[in-house]
Amino acid sequence: MAVNLQKGQKVNLKKDNGQALGKVMIGLGWDPIEKSSGGGFLSSIFGSSDDIDCDASVILLQGGKLRDKDDLVYFGHLKHSSGAVQHMGDNLTGEGEGDDEQVFVDLNSVPANYDKLVFVVNIFKAESRKQHFGMIKNAFIRIVDDKGKEFCRYDLSEKFEGMTAMIFGEIYRYNGEWKFNAIGQPTKDGDLGALAKRYM
Repeated sequence: MAVNLQKGQKVNLKKDNGQALGKVMIGLGWDPIEKSSGGGFLSSIFGSSDDIDCDASVILLQGGKLRDKDDLVYFGHLKHSSGAVQHMGDNLTGEGEGDDEQVFVDLNSVPANYDKLVFVVNIFKAESRKQHFGMIKNAFIRIVDDKGKEFCRYDLSEKFEGMTAMIFGEIYRYNGEWKFNAIGQPTKDGDLGALAKRYM
């Protein structure tokens, strides 16, 4: 399996032995923003106001379209009704090492009427908080196989100044097999709703 795909590259989701890959994990990570030492008593009361909250989400498509609100898996709806997509919960600040948010996908359990799963990331309330990816340190999104082998990663901090969301990639069915397409498209969408509208 190809490692570190470039934007626009596609890869078959197969193990080294040629068998179809059954499970993948999407990991999102970032470091908490450093607080300034100043700011007066308001910052001591509302100290978390500078925190940047990145959110990973999955949009499940039927016939290339988002058909149902259940087909959005995100921090407010952690598990798809099929059980095939499971979000492990929200991280509000980026505290902790490694992946701060994880979404697990069991490809064998995705119902046949779904042809595509789109993986996106956005900064929560980016517009009102005046935040963007360029303000975050060590922000990344990646996809790994069931052995933990990473085959696509994007650094969100360096190249995406002014951007508030990203369409990371998509897993789609092709001739009865699952493939992954590395999209890597940054956007200025303000929230998950705006990203979802692209597929309605």
